[in-house]
Amino acid sequence: MAPKVVEPQVPPTQILQCKATDILFEQPTNSGQEESCLIDPASDTYGAIHRASCILKQDRRPVVIPTETVYGLAAAATDSSAVEKIFTTKGRPADNPLIVHVSSRSMLSSLLPPSYTIPSSYERLMKAFWPGPLTLLFPADPSKIPPIVTAGQKTVAIRMPSHPVARALISFSHTPLAAPSANSSGRPSPTKAEHVWDDLGKSGKVPLILDGGPCNVGVESTVVDGISADDGSIRVLRPGGVTVEEMKAVLSEGLSPGESPVKVLVHKRDYQDAQMEQHPTTPGMKYLHYTPSVPVILLNLKNPQHPPTQEYESVAKVMEDLLTKHESRSEKSGRRKVGFLVTSDFPVQSATRSNDSEVITFDLGPRNEPSVAAQRLFDGLLTLEKRGVDFILVEAIDEENEGLAVMNRVRKAAGDVRFIEVS
Repeated sequence: MAPKVVEPQVPPTQILQCKATDILFEQPTNSGQEESCLIDPASDTYGAIHRASCILKQDRRPVVIPTETVYGLAAAATDSSAVEKIFTTKGRPADNPLIVHVSSRSMLSSLLPPSYTIPSSYERLMKAFWPGPLTLLFPADPSKIPPIVTAGQKTVAIRMPSHPVARALISFSHTPLAAPSANSSGRPSPTKAEHVWDDLGKSGKVPLILDGGPCNVGVESTVVDGISADDGSIRVLRPGGVTVEEMKAVLSEGLSPGESPVKVLVHKRDYQDAQMEQHPTTPGMKYLHYTPSVPVILLNLKNPQHPPTQEYESVAKVMEDLLTKHESRSEKSGRRKVGFLVTSDFPVQSATRSNDSEVITFDLGPRNEPSVAAQRLFDGLLTLEKRGVDFILVEAIDEENEGLAVMNRVRKAAGDVRFIEVS
């Protein structure tokens, strides 16, 4: 009789709650000093952060952390073996670089070449937006940040998160953290702990998820290159939580008479760089991203103020075509399910009245509040996927302020674009 094969058990994923109210960043009393991080030692948050720190430093394994943008899969950025586990856990291509997260200016300085002087444009941006959802490219020092983090590039992307739990963990561990989004490569980024659990937690791919609640920004950080252009311009490689309009306003403040503000240029909108797209210096530029397991279709609405350049269809016609094209995800016969990820201004009921499918709507908020759409976008994609819809129709919004980041993600997620007219 053949011996019974015992399958190795996958260690369970632990979810630990963390409260921002248990964490205090104390302002320094003297100039030149930095904030100190205080965590209530009697709180569950202290125990959770201590546990995460032990896994990071002793076990050298990644843990999941909340940030203000999305949940991240974090490992010690100076430990190439630990960082390698990020790539294997996510199934992430090795030439897709990571962002390094720091908790203080002194930690930032410790990662940079000794002779490097931070440019004045960066100083302005850091003063205004750090801690926060802004990532800056700096010269990489391979003796401090291993090449696996930068994908062998000459620059390293660094930011200081504003989420108290993420920043407290970095400070408590005295360790900069490399942390992409905590999801399988190519899928929508998680903005809630339950999103991470559904993707990486159930299967035990991660040992620990720190649950700090929903992310309040909802899209990844803005990534800026202010060191590569000969003209000194700020180049936005990936739009995100800090808007182009906000950066322009900061960089235009306090100029001397006759002094021109630093230009802020957006990749693919204001300039092209084919070489960088093939060898990216930052995440989110080369590979398929933000895609759920169901088809995503972008809906461009007819604008009465602009002359038509396309032939526009009704929503009912688009739905009819897509229902024929895409198979039902349900094993049971019955009504088909269609997901709508649209603003509260979109007339879903009247637009779908003639179709007998079950319409499931996820509200992106008012059309004139793109920050709300940014906060809800990934949650909407993942929620509609989980509800079993056959495909998701996403309303295009204006590419201003946070709308630029929203549309950057939607275009990468969408496999089709349709032009519609609604009454």
